[in-house]
Amino acid sequence: MAVRIARRLAGFLATLLAASFVVFAAVHAAPGDPAVFLAGGRDRLTPERLATVRAQYHLDEPLVVQYGRWLGDCLHFDLGRSFKYGDQVADLITARLGTTLQLVAYATVLFVVLGVGAGVLAAVRQSTWVDSAVVGATTLAASVPSFVAAIALVSLFGVQLGWFPVTGGGTGLGGTLRHLTLPALSLALGALAIISRVTRQAMAQAAASDHVEAARASGLPERDIVRRHVLRNALGPIITMCGLVMAGMLAGTVVVETAFGISGIGSLLVGAINTHDFPVAQAVLLLMVAGYIAVTTLVDVLHPLLDPRVKQEARTA
Repeated sequence: MAVRIARRLAGFLATLLAASFVVFAAVHAAPGDPAVFLAGGRDRLTPERLATVRAQYHLDEPLVVQYGRWLGDCLHFDLGRSFKYGDQVADLITARLGTTLQLVAYATVLFVVLGVGAGVLAAVRQSTWVDSAVVGATTLAASVPSFVAAIALVSLFGVQLGWFPVTGGGTGLGGTLRHLTLPALSLALGALAIISRVTRQAMAQAAASDHVEAARASGLPERDIVRRHVLRNALGPIITMCGLVMAGMLAGTVVVETAFGISGIGSLLVGAINTHDFPVAQAVLLLMVAGYIAVTTLVDVLHPLLDPRVKQEARTA
């Protein structure tokens, strides 16, 4: 187990290093010149001022040199200073990260509870109208983009019915839950469909195993069979997929936070891209990539503990 963790940790660091260079190069390859923004706009732009700004912010150096300087600062926990706000990037992210994590956590609870519940219901009622209804509803949910879902939820529950606020993050536990309900639901819809399908398939495979047939032949109640034998054996792929889906939710907050006017790191990234605020954009993108890699690595390490069959296959391989 220790060797497995060491290998996954080394892979995590190598992947993060490669991803950091891709993020840095991609941001610098985006259209627009941040030096123009830093110089005060094109109205105040002169060749001398442009050259001064480039030298001041090291934008005149080769890309590899800029990346090395930025990476060295990151290793010392210095993410730079925002071109737009003039504040430390770490402070900007820290001020907004809590709201985004609350949104992701709320969406995770929704898609796990509703997705697993729908999948279990479809598996137990397989080949019935209930199964068809669940499959049809989740297929529709998976086909709706998050920004379309956000608009529909705002129109119905925010404007017409007035049940939930449609902007901001709220204060206090009750206010935060009310403000984040519609954003979390729009973020969770696609994930809910994926988890429902994985749960249904995993339970169908577990239900077809020999020991489940033996349990039925012994006269155990169907409820006990589903809980002890079918669902328990299906938890490995379900939990693994839940972790992978949750890992990708940080990127999904970009659209949702913008649609609902939430001050999180997703909306911070959109503003940074629009204003060519390179330090902020690089830091937020790197945080999203690091979060995804960290969660997927953790799921990979814990997978054998969740499903002993994986450990057995690794030993016999």
